[in-house]
Amino acid sequence: MDTYVTGGGESAHVLVVDDEGANRYSVSKTLQRVGYTVNEAANGEEALELINSQHFDVVLTDIRMNPGLDGVELLRRIKDNSPDAIVILMTGYASLGTAVEALRLGAHDYLIKPSSSQDIRQSVSRGVDRARNLKRRRALLDTLKNDIFELTRADADFIKSSFDPASIMGATVHIEETIPEPMSNSMQLGPLTVYPGRYQIAVDEQPIDLTPTEFDLLLYLAAHRGRVVPCHELVREVRGYAVDEAEAREVIRPHVSNLRRKLKTAGQDADIIINVRGIGYRLSEKAS
Repeated sequence: MDTYVTGGGESAHVLVVDDEGANRYSVSKTLQRVGYTVNEAANGEEALELINSQHFDVVLTDIRMNPGLDGVELLRRIKDNSPDAIVILMTGYASLGTAVEALRLGAHDYLIKPSSSQDIRQSVSRGVDRARNLKRRRALLDTLKNDIFELTRADADFIKSSFDPASIMGATVHIEETIPEPMSNSMQLGPLTVYPGRYQIAVDEQPIDLTPTEFDLLLYLAAHRGRVVPCHELVREVRGYAVDEAEAREVIRPHVSNLRRKLKTAGQDADIIINVRGIGYRLSEKAS
């Protein structure tokens, strides 16, 4: 039996939310059989209590639940508190409007009931991969910010040790005040200011709101600047699932187009993301 684990080697933790006990039991057993740790909730309110008290890699929830919160509203509440949360919606009453609303709010996937055990396991597996990739991205951001802070502090310490502040024009100069605070809220990427916790960048102080996929795509290219990243790698690391290169190009292309359009609207050169035909994408030297 394959066991699905997180990056830390622990069994991935899934919350199953459904007001119908038989469905809840069936989905939970499907996931437990392949090694997931599963908790259950009978409604949206119970799910929120569990989410507030422990961590889940993936939340798998039915849309229509009585009484109380439905799945879409539960998704909205979860995303308000944790934008990186991985939520998969299930429904036996599929509609285009509901699907569009779910994806707009940031649902990771949308399953039509009754779903096969294989479809459920595959969707959750992609969600766990996505959660792991987001965790790696946060760790990468922390490393980049710490490196930048240490470099700026080292420069400030050198300046402080090299000059006598009192001897400069007879004035008292406090070098300590020039030492920057840790960059907890933003980081610089060439001409772009990046705000990791807000899925937002800025050009000349003009904010640009990005979707999570656009933001992750930009950050992944930044982390791998200097090389061309194939589309299948971008889909795997940014979207959390594996496809062949031809399909990956179709998945990534609209996100790159939207990102370029937003940069152009803000007055930034849209060619900061370069398409290397037949291979993939890379970040231009302007972002170094």
